Amino acid sequence: MVTQPLSHPLLQALVGDEEVGAFFSDAAELLAMLRTEAALAEAEAKAGLIAAETAKRIVEACRAFQPDWAKLAEGLARDGVVVPEFVRQLRAAVGEPHAKAVHFGATSQDITDTALMLRLKEVARILERRLDALTAALRNLKERDGSVRLMAHTRMQQALPFTAADKVDTWIAPLDRQQETLRELAPRLLVVQLGGPIGTRGELKGHGDAVAEVMAESLGLAFGPVWHSQRERIGEFASWLSLLSGTLGKIGQDVALMAQNEVGEVRLASGGGSSAMPHKTNPVQAEILVTLARFNAGLVGTLHQALVHENERSGAAWTLEWMILPQMVVATAAGLSKAQALAGSMSFAPSKT
Repeated sequence: MVTQPLSHPLLQALVGDEEVGAFFSDAAELLAMLRTEAALAEAEAKAGLIAAETAKRIVEACRAFQPDWAKLAEGLARDGVVVPEFVRQLRAAVGEPHAKAVHFGATSQDITDTALMLRLKEVARILERRLDALTAALRNLKERDGSVRLMAHTRMQQALPFTAADKVDTWIAPLDRQQETLRELAPRLLVVQLGGPIGTRGELKGHGDAVAEVMAESLGLAFGPVWHSQRERIGEFASWLSLLSGTLGKIGQDVALMAQNEVGEVRLASGGGSSAMPHKTNPVQAEILVTLARFNAGLVGTLHQALVHENERSGAAWTLEWMILPQMVVATAAGLSKAQALAGSMSFAPSKT
């Protein structure tokens, strides 16, 4: 249902992230959709909308479900969303007389959006953990090399002397702010989706809010109003991804400049080699931080195009979101890993000027 982020196999080794990319695999999305359908059935049984025995059978079928992947792909191509074929297969697995209760009162977007939130919840934990590790590595670097005398540069020209501690502080401060932003954003972002066909919860016979609230609690998500065509939470998250990538890119750009032979204020424990000039040690990790920052800066504008939903649902905007968001998430995750490795392998040297 989502494009494979940064999918070129060799390029993955340079700019990909296997751990985070796995959350955007077909298997991960299917598992999240099954969790959503199971939680929906249990919540509807609690509200008296379906029988408890029926909910139990749906949950059992979700746990044992084995999809026909070829049929799911055909259904996606036909319907523009994988859920109709997924529900057809799940109903067949549930069997009579319970099959008709599968997906009761829900629409495809409810299942897809909630499944995305379940995966983004885990992704956010990983990103926060990596931010912690990166800032710790930078603080260690500051403690060890902070007294080293450097030359500050403004507009690419020598300015006045300062210390490595001053330089590292300009890297840590925005990272601290981005981490705080993520903590503030998560409750607004990670919200259950349950609106039914037109976003009114009308098919749930007056129990829509109660069912959504029980689902949210079961899945560990926040409860809130329907947001089918209100995509600003996705847009805000994409902005945060781009801002964090840009912050990492600034670190990478600084390091690449300071590691130049004629400047020599940064030494790298390891670097990339050249096929023609074996004496060179290229600042590959620093360069990749710049690349990923520019990549996400370009994609965030495209992702924000998906804020424009026609009326109550847009197939075009929704599909665009599926294509762009995974790539931005993976690029950001890769940048955090590269930045931590860079911080742990570099040292400062006194300015030559």
